[in-house]
Amino acid sequence: MKHRPYLLVLGLLTLMLGFAQAQNEASAKGEQRIEREVRHELLMLPYYGVFDSIGYKVNGYNVTLLGQVVRPSIKSDAENAVKRIEGVENVDNRIEVLPPSPMDDRSRLALYRAIYGYPALEKYALGVQKPIRIIVKSGHATLEGVVDNQTDKNLAEMRAKSVSDIFSVTNNLQVESPK
Repeated sequence: MKHRPYLLVLGLLTLMLGFAQAQNEASAKGEQRIEREVRHELLMLPYYGVFDSIGYKVNGYNVTLLGQVVRPSIKSDAENAVKRIEGVENVDNRIEVLPPSPMDDRSRLALYRAIYGYPALEKYALGVQKPIRIIVKSGHATLEGVVDNQTDKNLAEMRAKSVSDIFSVTNNLQVESPK
């Protein structure tokens, strides 16, 4: 009879541990759902283009938006779209609006032609959402996105560096992992 209180406590602890584990799994599934929906909502923004790059971090029910865009409306549209997702409690919008610059606009177009107009990289121009994002700020270019292989990554950087009026090129392209 002396051991029964210990068995009861042990049973309660096991039950509580199982409940906590189930709650953690549900929370992780909720976070994965929010990540999928945030990605979808951002890709569906009507004016989100090749010269914009938006990233995000999901921490529980809080979303942080990151990146650079050419229009202030894209920044506010992104925040509003993410706020409407069920389960999102807070949106921290850290998206930078790039300063207007005719020189940067010319450089963006020249970079677009140099990268997407090059025969070996034309395959990336096919979809509505271009996988190679071209960010230009004060004459400095950054390439963001995903390419199929290291050769395409290097080729995109080489093509970007061949554009005049670009002071530097940062290549943040990721190589897609084989499936």
